[in-house]
Amino acid sequence: MAPRPAWNGYLKLSLVNCAVELTNAVTNAEKISFHVLNRKTGNRVRRVYVDAKSGKPLDEDDEVRGYEVAKDEFIFIEEEDIEAVQVESSHTLDLEGFADKSSIGQIYLDTPYYVTPADKVSQEAFAVIRDALAAKKMAGLARIVLYQRERPVVIEPHGKGMMLTTLRYADTVRGADHVFADIRAGKPDGEMIDLAEHIIDEKKGTFDPTEFRDRYQEALLELVRAKKAGRKAPKAKAEPKPSNVVNLFDALKKSLNAEAGGKRRSPKPKGPPKRKKTKTPTSRRKSA
Repeated sequence: MAPRPAWNGYLKLSLVNCAVELTNAVTNAEKISFHVLNRKTGNRVRRVYVDAKSGKPLDEDDEVRGYEVAKDEFIFIEEEDIEAVQVESSHTLDLEGFADKSSIGQIYLDTPYYVTPADKVSQEAFAVIRDALAAKKMAGLARIVLYQRERPVVIEPHGKGMMLTTLRYADTVRGADHVFADIRAGKPDGEMIDLAEHIIDEKKGTFDPTEFRDRYQEALLELVRAKKAGRKAPKAKAEPKPSNVVNLFDALKKSLNAEAGGKRRSPKPKGPPKRKKTKTPTSRRKSA
């Protein structure tokens, strides 16, 4: 069964419009989830809203959203009030500008969605916009209202369709400077960097997402299977925790030999990096 669209609206390039749908590009369908149960009866439990002062449970019809305007003073916000809030980006993806996708910092990229034409009538205009972006090697910048928030987005060609990625606002991204402030300045010894580069070369390859799997979810699934079969829960293997390296140079050499299978020699030098000799003050030098 095809997934339900997360959003329906229009894609607009100047005076060119086409109806489009957004579909989530990622899924959590395979994620293991647990229910909260009553230990004594084994029955599922459910959450119930109660009045904070009286402690009495509320009927669903009595629940309403509220916005606090002063201490313990609220105004009611009805569902129809929220539905009435509309801006252009609630229903239209207006391509306001264009940029090279690589110019957008990775930290600003958030959630991906597939973009497809919503009907046959829209397919031609959709293809024109998609192919024009591909020809110019550009991505379109727009805004969209999703989950009661307007979000900046970037739209780019993706096969026969397009990919929309929501972007984070600049004021929601922490600057790295104060986080990295305590990292010691200066460059490590060049010989040790050379060893690390050789290790990288040994492990170099191409990215294949199918090579990665969620081993933690697999372990949880094995736990569930064991419980279902009446077996004892599998015990986790005691993995030694990494510790700080005492001799970084030796650790790099051993790592390189391990990656190369002992067949390839470690790059020179064979000994630890030499310390730079301090110059003897001129006043203490022996006269010739």
